[in-house]
Amino acid sequence: MKTKPEEIVSILREEIQAYDTRVRRDETGTVLEVGDGIATVYGLDKAVYGELVELDTGVKGMVMNLARDSVGVVLLGSDAGVREGTVVRRTGHPADVPVGDGLVGRVVDVLGQPIDGLGPINATETRPIEHEASSVVSREPVNVPLQTGILAIDAMVPIGRGQRELIIGDRQTGKTAIAVDAILNQKGQDVICIYVAIGQKASTVARIQDTLKKHGAMDYSIIVSSTASESAPLQYIAPYSGAAMGEYFMSKGKDVLIVYDDLSKHAVAYRTLSLLLKRSPGREAYPGDVFYLHSRLLERACRLTKEYGGGSMTALPIIETQAGDVSAYIPTNVISITDGQIYLENDLFFSGQRPAVNVGLSVSRVGGSAQTRAIKKTAGTLRIDLARFRELEVFTQFASDLDPATQQALDHGRRLLELLKQPLYHPMPVSRQAMILYVATNGLVDDVPLDKVRSFVLDFAQEMEQEHADVVDEIESTGNLSGPAIETIRSVLEDAKKRVSATWQA
Repeated sequence: MKTKPEEIVSILREEIQAYDTRVRRDETGTVLEVGDGIATVYGLDKAVYGELVELDTGVKGMVMNLARDSVGVVLLGSDAGVREGTVVRRTGHPADVPVGDGLVGRVVDVLGQPIDGLGPINATETRPIEHEASSVVSREPVNVPLQTGILAIDAMVPIGRGQRELIIGDRQTGKTAIAVDAILNQKGQDVICIYVAIGQKASTVARIQDTLKKHGAMDYSIIVSSTASESAPLQYIAPYSGAAMGEYFMSKGKDVLIVYDDLSKHAVAYRTLSLLLKRSPGREAYPGDVFYLHSRLLERACRLTKEYGGGSMTALPIIETQAGDVSAYIPTNVISITDGQIYLENDLFFSGQRPAVNVGLSVSRVGGSAQTRAIKKTAGTLRIDLARFRELEVFTQFASDLDPATQQALDHGRRLLELLKQPLYHPMPVSRQAMILYVATNGLVDDVPLDKVRSFVLDFAQEMEQEHADVVDEIESTGNLSGPAIETIRSVLEDAKKRVSATWQA
């Protein structure tokens, strides 16, 4: 069938009208050398720090170093196929990650791609990995508690929504366990939890995912994983990716809890990058800007005013010490950035005191502002009593004859320590914490044998929850311990003592 001349003219006219006459210009460069996940690129004269670039091989990179005649690009993927002469294109926008509700319940890599085998993620938005922290004007004071469910922490080192509380200690002292307990305790609290694994073993990340799934916590959690087998650039951007995901929810008015596990490995990854980029090493071979590295990350955690969304992001960074040395470079850096620290001690851990929180070195710079009234009221003397016990314990370890007051203080302290012991993955609700703290700090269980005190108090708390649900509901709803509630607690405790005192004597 022949095409009519007028049809040809019509088609040509449409093509001419639709023709884009704008000049498109791509700024490209070429790779001079590549190795260890770093590419030195010539020709990207107008590239900016943190910009995303694309290589001919399909892999993406981020500009990390700006020299006079070249730029240093960290590769966000495999360097297979990248060689001298490979073409690199500027994208003109910063490195970003997908964000949104589709990420909740998933395990993703640092670029937001799923690695849990559950199919693609539907994310309609992206946020830049590096983002300026919220200004002072947009911040609200930290005065809303974020309960960890761990009695020793909620009573003595309280954490508020929008706070940055460091968890610090030697390896294998229970740092990650505290963070996981805090995540488990957010069930039903409308808090989105993000766990960022930096340089961890893949088996460790899988175990944490399994724990969260078993306790129903993956329904409100995201795991961002950059394992030890991945390159230094991917480990370096992992916490920033997690922070970007958290900021999305914070901007929507939600509360977020983010765990960085751990920033010691993050600093090591950055040191690796810096030395490969030929930056001058400084103290302990870390470059001079390693403080800025963590400060710009942790400053992103805050509580926003209603005008700016009203959400919050609470950060729990983890730092690993060597032989308890908190005066090393990276620990002192992060201690000075955060609003307090939870210090876990080796000796306490191996003596069976778990969580092994050292009360003397642990501190919260938010303090009682981030506690419910019930906990604040009942935990008032706890820290002082424990400090007094520690002091007396040191001075009396060689004494055989003690006066009654000293003996009573020691017995009281030992019972407090027993009640602060808590099994793994068993966070406590506020009501149970308040009841246990009340009977402990007021010396109401000082006549209970030391080896029976913990089981007795837990049975008492369970009886209160079953027989006096109205008292429990009152504490949970009001956050206060009223006079009638205290009377009920005292009478139930005395009845329980009478019932089981015969078995103690036997």
